[in-house]
Amino acid sequence: MNYIRRYFKISERNSTIGAELRAGTVTFLAMSYVLFVVPGILSDAGLPSADVTTALCVASAIACFIMGFYANFPFALAPGMGLVAYFTYGVVKGLGVSWQLALAAVFLEGVLFLLFSFVGVRKAIINVLPDSVKTAIPPGIGFFLAIIGLQNMGVIVENPDTLVDLGNLTAPAVLLSIGCLILISVLLSIKFKGAILLGILLTTVVAWVSGIAQPPEALFGLPVFPRETFLALEISSLLNWSIVPVVFAFLFVDVFDTAGTLLGVGRAAGFVDSEGCLPGAEKAFTADAVGTMAGGLLGTSTITTYIDSATGVEEGGRTGLTAVVVGGYFLLALFFAPFIVAIPMLATAPALVVVGALLMKGVAQINWDEKAVAIPAFLTVVIMPFSFSIANGISFGICSHVLIKIFSGRFREVSPLLYLLSALLLLYFGLVL
Repeated sequence: MNYIRRYFKISERNSTIGAELRAGTVTFLAMSYVLFVVPGILSDAGLPSADVTTALCVASAIACFIMGFYANFPFALAPGMGLVAYFTYGVVKGLGVSWQLALAAVFLEGVLFLLFSFVGVRKAIINVLPDSVKTAIPPGIGFFLAIIGLQNMGVIVENPDTLVDLGNLTAPAVLLSIGCLILISVLLSIKFKGAILLGILLTTVVAWVSGIAQPPEALFGLPVFPRETFLALEISSLLNWSIVPVVFAFLFVDVFDTAGTLLGVGRAAGFVDSEGCLPGAEKAFTADAVGTMAGGLLGTSTITTYIDSATGVEEGGRTGLTAVVVGGYFLLALFFAPFIVAIPMLATAPALVVVGALLMKGVAQINWDEKAVAIPAFLTVVIMPFSFSIANGISFGICSHVLIKIFSGRFREVSPLLYLLSALLLLYFGLVL
């Protein structure tokens, strides 16, 4: 135990082994939906769902272990939901390419992502972000988490006329989920350790016993070797120039999703310094890149850092031990998937809403009287949930910041790198979207 404390610097970060174990458990439960959502989406692209499940668990575990042991951050990784959807509906179905070629694009994106770290490109991108955008990222993620959580709770539903609307608040599942939200909030307000975890577990038991959610049919199941997807990527087809925009799209979203999550959740954990930078970010990016490469080889889409990590941070996770615990759960999921996927969203979704609320305190740090600061910050915050993308929110914040500076005659306040970055972003939106 002493070795573990020293290795992960648990005492130096004012944490305990118990807190890290709880944080890892909460984080995994909050993001466990990937175990059945991701295979379902990728199966639409033609990938065998059983193969994807194995690839997902192994690639995510590899990335989490690197994040924990190497970077020593409490951030969990898994296939990014936006990138999963883009893989299936934007690339395979939209462009008509094979899923084998799409996997090759994922692998190449991971290689480029890793190479960027050696020349300091990724660190430079984070450091050059305007302060208004950096400050707005945590609240933006908070809104993003909230809309995901409220949707999964059934509180918010789609409406073709008004885009969104209230769901059926009298439905048993919705009422139970709202009860879970209140329970977690009360436990947090009285500073009960393990509030989020206890809320999720109690709600899950009630859902199973009452019949609102289906209990697991089995606790144990043998994993499937991904025979059809393992090393199935078509590397030779990458010579086709038509696939270049796909690789660029994967890379763009991965870079900004990861950067946004690292800064947002890192700020909540107290890792971001006075200059708005995250010391050790390069190591965290490495976990993302290697995980993505492993995913491409095994048979799943781009691995990225998950905003659901904020739930573990709120539970007290401050070291890489949290990420290692999540990685361990992903490996256990290979054998206990029937039990894990039976944990209903109505039990995990309220945790996202609570954490979203806790991330809103960053709004007070934005100078709303300075319009050149307020508007880019506001766009960063609102575009994230409304476009369902952290990367889009950051991009709108950057581009609006640069354009406001240019047309207000303050163009000298913008660094050359930020000009280049905004030009690339505008090019991306013009060519890829």
